[in-house]
Amino acid sequence: MTPAAVPRPALLLSNGVAEDLIGAQLLAHLLAGGGAARARVLPLVGAGRAYAGLAGAARVGRALELPSGGFPFGSLANLGSDLRAGLIGASLGQWRLAAEAARGTGAVVVVGDAYALMVGTLAARAAAAPLVHVQPLLSAHYAEGLGLRGALGELNALGANYPLPYELRLARRARAVFVRDAATERYYAARGVRARWAGGFAPDVLPAPEHDLRGLTGGRQVLALLPGTREDHRESLGLMLRAAARLPEVQALVAWPHGWEAATLPPGWTLRVQDAETAWAQGEGARVGLLRGAFGAVARAADVAVGTAGTANEQLAGLGVPVVAFPTRGPQFTPGFARRQGRLLGEALSVVTPDPAAVAAEVQALLPAGPRRARAALAGLTRIGPGGALPVIAAEVRALLEVEAAAPHAAPYGPP
Repeated sequence: MTPAAVPRPALLLSNGVAEDLIGAQLLAHLLAGGGAARARVLPLVGAGRAYAGLAGAARVGRALELPSGGFPFGSLANLGSDLRAGLIGASLGQWRLAAEAARGTGAVVVVGDAYALMVGTLAARAAAAPLVHVQPLLSAHYAEGLGLRGALGELNALGANYPLPYELRLARRARAVFVRDAATERYYAARGVRARWAGGFAPDVLPAPEHDLRGLTGGRQVLALLPGTREDHRESLGLMLRAAARLPEVQALVAWPHGWEAATLPPGWTLRVQDAETAWAQGEGARVGLLRGAFGAVARAADVAVGTAGTANEQLAGLGVPVVAFPTRGPQFTPGFARRQGRLLGEALSVVTPDPAAVAAEVQALLPAGPRRARAALAGLTRIGPGGALPVIAAEVRALLEVEAAAPHAAPYGPP
C-alpha cells in the first residue's frame, strides 16, 4: 500500500445475537490491527447491541426487532408472527440498504447463515468488493445420524442441518469462507467450496471471568443455569429454579442477561435484588443467585450446566462442562432445535423432558467425577474445539482492505 493510500472501510453484516458477538469481536481485532481500518456495521436481526461503543465502527440502518428473535422458521407460529410484523418488507429494505452501505467499501464480511450470505453477496456485487463469509451456524455434525426420515421430519430446519444448494453456490464465489469445525471444512471441500477452519468461534467470544465467585459458592459445586437471551427464558427459568431446589448440595447460579423485571419465577418464589448485578431467587428451601454481566465467571465456575441457549450451551460444552437441556415452546429452543444441538454436541449435551425432577436427576448423574462426565467433557472439547479463528479472519480482511486501497480493482467480488 502506498503512503497516500487510504484504506477503505469494511462492511460487516450479521444476523443474530451470537453472530453480532462474533462480528463485534472480529471487528475489534480488525480495528486494533493498525492500518487505520474502519468499518460499517449492519445487523440484520435485533438491536445489534454487541457493536455499541466499538470505536471505528459506524452503525448503518435501523434495528429490526421481530417477534421470533431471528428464528422465523423455528415454527409456523414464529413465521406467522414475523410475517404480521412486516418480515417481507423489512427484508427487502435490508437488501437495498446493504447495497447502498457497500458503496466505497474494500470488503464485505458476512457473519451468519444463508440469508445473510445472500444479502452480503448482493452488497458485494453492487460494490465490486471481495466477500468473506463467516459461517458460525452450520456444522457437518448436524447431519450425523439424521438420515432421510429425520431430514423430512425437520424440513423447517433443512437449511440449518445442511447447506442448501444456493448457499453452496454463493459460497463458491466468496473470496474466503470460514467454518466452525474441521468436519464442516471437509464437508464443504467435498462440494467444491474452499472453506477453512481456523478455530472455533464460540470460544473466541467467551468473556473473561468478570468476578471471583468463590464468596458466593461456599466451596460447593456450581450448577450454571443458562436460560438464554431469547424469550425461552420466560418458560425455562422457573423450571430451572425448581430443578435446582432438588439439588441442595450444589450452588446454582443463573447467568442472567435481562433486567430483573423479566425474571419469571415459579409460584411461591421471591426475588430479592441485592444490587444492579446480583439478585437472589428464593423458594422451596433453595437460594439461587442471578448474576448480570457475569457469564464468563459463571461459565468457568460451573461443574454442570442446565441450558436452553444456543451459543452459551456450546461455550460451556467447549469448556468441558456437561450440559443438560430440555425443549421449550420457543422461539429458539424448540424440540427440533434441541435435537439439532444434541447432534452437534454429542455426549456433551443431555436432552431430557421439561420436568424439574427429570432435569435434577440428570444433573445429579453428571455431578460426580466418573466415566460419563469424562465422556461428556471430551465430546464438548472435541466438537467445539479451540478458539483462535477471529484474529486469523481479521488479518485476512485487513489484507483485502490494503489491496483495495492500493489497487481499487485488483480484488473484485469472487474468488481470485
